[in-house]
Amino acid sequence: MERRSALKNIGAALLLPATGIASVRNDEAKKPALRIAHITDVHLKDQFGAPDKFTRCLHHIQQQKPGIDLMINSGDIVFDMNKENIDTINAQWQLEKSIMKNECSLSVRYCLGNHDIWWSENNKGQAIYGKQYSMDQLGLAKPYYSFAQNGWKFLMLDSVHLDIDQTWYIGKLGDEQFAWLEAELNNTPAHMPVMVVSHIPILTATLMIEDNIINKWQMLGGDMHTDTAKIISLFYKHPNVKLCLSGHIHLRDKVVYNNVTYLCNGAVSGAWWEGNRRETFPGYGLIDLYNDGTFEERYVPYG
Repeated sequence: MERRSALKNIGAALLLPATGIASVRNDEAKKPALRIAHITDVHLKDQFGAPDKFTRCLHHIQQQKPGIDLMINSGDIVFDMNKENIDTINAQWQLEKSIMKNECSLSVRYCLGNHDIWWSENNKGQAIYGKQYSMDQLGLAKPYYSFAQNGWKFLMLDSVHLDIDQTWYIGKLGDEQFAWLEAELNNTPAHMPVMVVSHIPILTATLMIEDNIINKWQMLGGDMHTDTAKIISLFYKHPNVKLCLSGHIHLRDKVVYNNVTYLCNGAVSGAWWEGNRRETFPGYGLIDLYNDGTFEERYVPYG
């Protein structure tokens, strides 16, 4: 009996560190922080049944259990401002606001896509030329910004800019925004996990599945960030950068590089409301964030 009692006491002592305080199991320390629905490339217009399908998507998101804490829309909110007159643009945005007001009770954060920018040559003299119109619609003071919620830091990027010849767009940050991004990361506590959101992917594998490739791939500057190496090098200095979300390509992929996960989360509109885009169904990303910087994610077709 004495031997058994001694062994029991030794076993109990092994569970205690030198301080005498019981160790906390890792799974007990890990707690849910936020549940996020990531929608992208809605391309809303009053054609192709888009309003009803978008409404169905919003209802599907709001029926998730546990419930969604935050929705992130990573751009291409309306169908295409580039080629439209102001009356059509006004109608698309009025439709978007009406559906969001009547069919969605969630808090939403936005960044701009290439189709949310009014770049028609005939409109350069307008005060709302470029990104200003959509920024006004969304109440954004700047096209890139940050916020913190439930222990996570979110960096919403402006990834769409005119190329040098001013005729088409390219994926990049530019010097001013890169300096802002660097300062944001430098000023974020090392223990606070970070999510980055852009419209154009910072890094994606989807560009390697184009047809008719013989012996090399061609990656256009409008399909993926042209400053990818610079951004990745910055992330490498900040291990608390955990996850990057994007859209734009209308395909779903997941790339993990230097312990950062890059998710291209398909498109709510699929192939611009005309079915699947290759093998990717119309859908949205569902992401569970935890207080220890880990996360779980999946892509959800909404039917």
